Amino acid sequence: MKRSLLVGTLSVAVSGLLIAGAGAPASAAKGPRAVSPKASKAEALRDAIAEVTASPGAVRAGSHDTFLSHDVTVDKDGTRHVHLDRHYQGLPVLGGDVIVHSAPNGELRSTSMTLKAPLSLSVTPKVGKQRAIAAAAAKFKGTKKRSRAQLVVDATSATPVLAWQVVVDGTAPDGSPSHFYTLVNATTGKAGKSWNTFHATVVPGRSRTAPKTTAPRAASLAGVSASGTGHGYQVGDVTLGTNSITGGYELKDPTRGNGETRDAQNKTATNDSPPAGWGVGFTDADNVWGNGALSDRATVAVDAHYGIQATWDYYKNVHGRNGIKNDGVGARSFVHYGVNYDNAGWDDDSFSMIYGDGAVGQKPFTELDVAGHEMSHGVTAATAGLNYFGDAGGMNESTSDIFGTLVEFNANSPADTPDYLIGEKISSTPLRWMDDPKKDGSSQSCWTTGTKNLDPHYSSGVGNHWFYLMAVGSGSSSYGNSPTCNGSTVTGLGNATAGKIWYRALTTYLTAASTYADARTATIKAATDLYGASSTQCTTVEKAWSGVAVAPTATTCGGTTQPPTGTNLLANPGFESGATTWSASSGVITNDTGASPHGGSYYAWLDGYGSAHTDTLSQSVTIPSTATAPKLSFWLAIDTKETGTTAYDTLKAQVVSGTTTTTLATYSNVTPSGYVQRTLDLSAFKGKTVTIKFTGAEDSSQATSFLIDDTSVTTG
Repeated sequence: MKRSLLVGTLSVAVSGLLIAGAGAPASAAKGPRAVSPKASKAEALRDAIAEVTASPGAVRAGSHDTFLSHDVTVDKDGTRHVHLDRHYQGLPVLGGDVIVHSAPNGELRSTSMTLKAPLSLSVTPKVGKQRAIAAAAAKFKGTKKRSRAQLVVDATSATPVLAWQVVVDGTAPDGSPSHFYTLVNATTGKAGKSWNTFHATVVPGRSRTAPKTTAPRAASLAGVSASGTGHGYQVGDVTLGTNSITGGYELKDPTRGNGETRDAQNKTATNDSPPAGWGVGFTDADNVWGNGALSDRATVAVDAHYGIQATWDYYKNVHGRNGIKNDGVGARSFVHYGVNYDNAGWDDDSFSMIYGDGAVGQKPFTELDVAGHEMSHGVTAATAGLNYFGDAGGMNESTSDIFGTLVEFNANSPADTPDYLIGEKISSTPLRWMDDPKKDGSSQSCWTTGTKNLDPHYSSGVGNHWFYLMAVGSGSSSYGNSPTCNGSTVTGLGNATAGKIWYRALTTYLTAASTYADARTATIKAATDLYGASSTQCTTVEKAWSGVAVAPTATTCGGTTQPPTGTNLLANPGFESGATTWSASSGVITNDTGASPHGGSYYAWLDGYGSAHTDTLSQSVTIPSTATAPKLSFWLAIDTKETGTTAYDTLKAQVVSGTTTTTLATYSNVTPSGYVQRTLDLSAFKGKTVTIKFTGAEDSSQATSFLIDDTSVTTG
């Protein structure tokens, strides 16, 4: 297929290469077709570029937008999901990223984004860089090492603005490395949102309760393909992946991307991000590590190293993810960080974990769910890239709590009995409870309009509670007692199902500025992909979100999209029940994988044969005389092999009233596009029983397909 390309209206930059007016993928013509091999990530990216170039409106792009590749996923069935970061007049756009979802043949299916409209603003600041740095530095608490700033477009709020993104690198008051970000309005000079990209386990400034002193229980050997034996403080006796070197072994695991554990020697990194060779590597002559007590510095190294491999194994064996960035590279851990450092955290800048030994009288932070939690921040950064503020910040933290918990369950160690508590072994009181997050006195169990204003460790409660309801269910169980915010009952589906749904939502549908409402939409789409639109899994997703007070969105199970206003008067509006209630030409209502639905599995496919042909689709409906503003809405995608500006093939949206047929709108091969919602006025038909009809007419030459889905007739 050769589409009419809007050359010059959109440029797409990929890995530094600026591409304008790239070609489009092959058409989804109806009838027998060759089965194409699964596309490579490079092919998926190339085709997504072509689609975005041809249909800039689908990604709300203007003439000054460029895009850089962020992440690419190709499903087993060939469906593509290409995550792109947006730049406007050369400036990064916070909240401007978009995921382009395409069919196996490259056809644009839909997009995921939070940007509401194309950008249009000046990029000339009225406030200078130094003034912005000074405003941001005033918010930083700790020891400052250096500051840096760049202009960005902040599109995370209702009205996008030009801002200075100021980063103050230094050391936080508790000794943690710090990369403190602040957005300063480039017009007014007012300092706004702030966040830190060093993700600490304990909220800075919040002390933990002194733990009871108990000896760790021994764990059964994990049976991983390595020869080292570890005697850990938190994980008990385990098998470790090590590397053979001259004279002995080192704590580096060649089978897991060379993930390694090093001794920070109670120092702190002078550049605030420990580099690869910083600290001292752990070596041993007999490949037996630690003694189970803190008298041996290698004991907590066993904990940390086991945390690396348990996290790697979970993502690899459960989700097929090859390391944190899915690039086969293992993470790095530094233990004995600082003097009496009472925290732990993940630093994405250096791709490493640091663990403190704890304050006097406290335990070291090398617990298994802490390891899984912190390294999962790296997974989030490599996929959805969730911001660390607003609702997205809470979901960033809850993602780490969810997967840290699943790492713990997957390891199933008797030294750390799996549960839905976070950090329970490093303190006598858990850091967080997933069954009812408000138990900690700061977290929210139910979403409110104020959730976005909380520290991400506390706004994470909404996501944690949702996951617990998904996995375990509401009410009392051996793991806790979980109430719902609406008094409903939710039956859990188990960790495997809940984890797969959240992982797919994270890697396929969520973008940087997503809200909890967006997460509800994303998980419904994920459950639909994995289990079907009418599945118990999908309906449980809806129940669990309602159970944490996240209200329904336009996307629901069953593959339908809610009408704009009022009750949908059409039956089977998303075609998920097949041809029920509709009259249609043979083959029009289908779940054929040669093209794609807007939602669910079924859709209406009119024409696309490349020969003289007419298809119809219709349903009778009564429009009340009391309707205030009746409307017909539907999602329409047009795919054509025709070229030029002549309308050879057409689709007419019509209303048949008695013997009169009224054409409300005509669409043609001249304007190909991915799914776009069309809304037409039905006011002239109030008080009448009419037939809503679509008529697709194709000439004898090139094929044009008209795809219709998620229809509605509403009263206004």
